[in-house]
Amino acid sequence: MYQDWGSAPAAGVVTGIGTVSERRVMIIANDATVKAGAFFPMTCKKVLRAQRIAHDNRLPLVYLVDSAGVFLPLQDEVFPDEDDFGRIFRNNAVLSAEGIPQFAAILGNCVAGGGYLPVLCDKLLMTEGSGLYLAGPALVKAAIGQTATHEELGGAAMHAAVSGTIDFREPDDPACLDRLRRLIGALPSDPSRVSSSARPGRSPNDIDALFPSGGNRQPEYDIRDLLPCLLDTGPFDEYKAEFGQTMVCGYGRLGGRAIGVVANQHERRRAADGHLQFGGVIYVDSADKAARFIMDCNQSRLPIIFLQDVNGFMVGKESEQAGIIRAGAKLVNVIANSVVPKITVIMGGSFGAGNYALCGKAFDPRFIFAWPTARYAVMGAEQAAGTLLEITINALRRAKHEPDAQELEQVRRKVEQSYREQTDIRYAAARLWVDKILDPAETRSALLLALEVATRYDDGRPFKTGVLQV
Repeated sequence: MYQDWGSAPAAGVVTGIGTVSERRVMIIANDATVKAGAFFPMTCKKVLRAQRIAHDNRLPLVYLVDSAGVFLPLQDEVFPDEDDFGRIFRNNAVLSAEGIPQFAAILGNCVAGGGYLPVLCDKLLMTEGSGLYLAGPALVKAAIGQTATHEELGGAAMHAAVSGTIDFREPDDPACLDRLRRLIGALPSDPSRVSSSARPGRSPNDIDALFPSGGNRQPEYDIRDLLPCLLDTGPFDEYKAEFGQTMVCGYGRLGGRAIGVVANQHERRRAADGHLQFGGVIYVDSADKAARFIMDCNQSRLPIIFLQDVNGFMVGKESEQAGIIRAGAKLVNVIANSVVPKITVIMGGSFGAGNYALCGKAFDPRFIFAWPTARYAVMGAEQAAGTLLEITINALRRAKHEPDAQELEQVRRKVEQSYREQTDIRYAAARLWVDKILDPAETRSALLLALEVATRYDDGRPFKTGVLQV
């Protein structure tokens, strides 16, 4: 992204969950080696996502600040909207009001509007040589004709002794980080609800042998063979095992904690009426089953793990007459209104409304992970290429141009190549549609951490769905 501006690796900010003084924290650190830590549009969205995770899971936040502020050539995409730069400061204030600790350490420049972020935190540290000001010496001279030094405007000594803005003045980065660790160590100890010592039912390294990962990914697989690689050793209590078999739902344990699992089955199954059902497709019966299961998990306050490899909902006359839209609406309703933690892993396809029905990004998963084999789009590349090709041909014909066979093939290849690039999971990750791309063997470890964080706090909200399709 941002190739016109020399690119911006990782959007110039590093975010992640770490452990400081035996406390889990969300860390947001500017990377001053990328455009002096300036905020690109995706920088804002990345910080906002980190703040959202911290808010939902009541994680303390640690900001390591070294930023030149807004990247001016793209200011119109950074500055004004509700998911832009200003929302970060709004979130600072809301997080503080809700009692979620925030620590800021200024380890370099903190300029213009970016100066509000650390000052809105609960505890503020600053190193010698750093700067905190709304306008630097050059801008002050140009704006009001006043000559002032860097230290007079925003040095650590001035803010410690004159303005009283900072809480701790530190001689250098190591001293600042040492004090930061001590301050975080003064927080109450983390609750312990998930055990990292629980053993899996099967080695996570076996996933590669169980999950097809070839270029076309056509071979079928039984999702129940993969579950032991993710869950604790012990029985998996499958829910309605003989009904709606293209979705597997059931109860298991992760890190010793009881959870619910909703996953796509990727083997063909024959329904009770004799009809063959294709793996990875959501039918009326499987949607009904998943909806009821999710409601039960909310009733029991069980976190839910969603495992996506979905082509979408079944189409056709029989499916429409059976009420596939009604069944899908019910499933979407209960996911949207769920009050228990939801964690999503996209293993393969995540297409169309199937993405929504298994807790895609729009439905507030606490965390959303993806495997390198994941594909994200409104439909598959072949189907999309056919549709887009037809639209392109019609446009050419309206312009009084009849394309020949060679031209049609060139258009088809161009459309398909473009669509395949956009369905690559790296394209999705660059736009924050997923939180992290995982090596499949790391999935259990990632789920354990996500579950540990997601179960720190339950706000006690009752589960309600409003008017529900039946």
